[in-house]
Amino acid sequence: MADSVCLANAQLVLPDRVLLGAVEITDGVITAVTEGDRVPGGAVDCGGDYVLPGLVELHTDNLERHIEPRPGVGWPHLPALIAHDAELASTGITTVFDALRVGSIHNSKSGYKPYARGLADELLRARADGMFKISHLIHLRAEICSETLLEELAAFGPADRIGIVSLMDHTPGQRQFRDVSALRTYVSKKRGMTEADFIEHMANLKELQRLYGTKHEAGAVVEAARLGAALASHDDTTAAHVETSKDNGVQFAEFPTTVEAAEACRAHGIAVMMGAPNIIRGGSHSGNVSALELAEAGLLDIVSSDYVPSALLLSTFRLAALWQDLPRAVACVTRTPARAARLADRGGLEPGLRGDVLRVQAPGGTPLIRGVWSRGARVS
Repeated sequence: MADSVCLANAQLVLPDRVLLGAVEITDGVITAVTEGDRVPGGAVDCGGDYVLPGLVELHTDNLERHIEPRPGVGWPHLPALIAHDAELASTGITTVFDALRVGSIHNSKSGYKPYARGLADELLRARADGMFKISHLIHLRAEICSETLLEELAAFGPADRIGIVSLMDHTPGQRQFRDVSALRTYVSKKRGMTEADFIEHMANLKELQRLYGTKHEAGAVVEAARLGAALASHDDTTAAHVETSKDNGVQFAEFPTTVEAAEACRAHGIAVMMGAPNIIRGGSHSGNVSALELAEAGLLDIVSSDYVPSALLLSTFRLAALWQDLPRAVACVTRTPARAARLADRGGLEPGLRGDVLRVQAPGGTPLIRGVWSRGARVS
């Protein structure tokens, strides 16, 4: 954490406008936001570049890519954590909720083993030892159609400061994988399944949903409350799904798959989160609703990088062009996700908030990061 830094002569992206001015950070906290093009002695002259709050990422699979760079290839966790941290810092993400799966399957060829508790321990130790450039918190992805969800959740406690618990149901034929062919393509490429393996995999997942789905969903909701975590739904598709999410106390919906679900979320005051890759590609890789369609309908609140960290900032400028409103787009990746995850100390350029800021150029609408500061310390 640096003692002080001032970014001056910058286009400051504030909640309601873009202002030419300076932002000062002392002891890791924003202490002043001033108007004008004056560059005080010792300040960074941004030359009219944008300065915006550090990005807040609620759901990324990027850590899993680092600990298993190829299917079946394990990588040492601490080097993977450090590489993941550096990658996110380079893309402007200054707060990340690392998504760790809880809930394992043992009774088929497609099974997977518990790993979240051990990886969380390594992450928490690395954080305590000051190894990270940015702020890391934990998001537990609760696979309700698994054999061991409740036991794995029970291994966590309030001291772990779990920020988010999300409710996952990847049973074929519904939610994300209404189109079973999309699931077949995904698992055959990622896990090398034969057609016979895939048929067995589908049957097993459906049986797990029958045996555990209702019990584990209710149990995960209780566990999220015990852990003090914000609760998220995942891949809501129908108004009935969203009604259940409302009853569960869900704060935000990750990647609803239809306009119907997004509209129901809006009616119930549940924030809608969509993936940045969906925005950049112009559609969902699973054949679900386009994030841009929801954005045009005014049904998009939060953006997540999902599986491409660099997509988060790029999608911000795509949304800004669509809406003709840069502050509104920036809020989707800063203030709104921070509030959804109950973080009141970051997400804006305001005195008293954390000194997490980015210096960005945007030639032709494509952002180019010129600097990243986390709590006032330059990290990229």
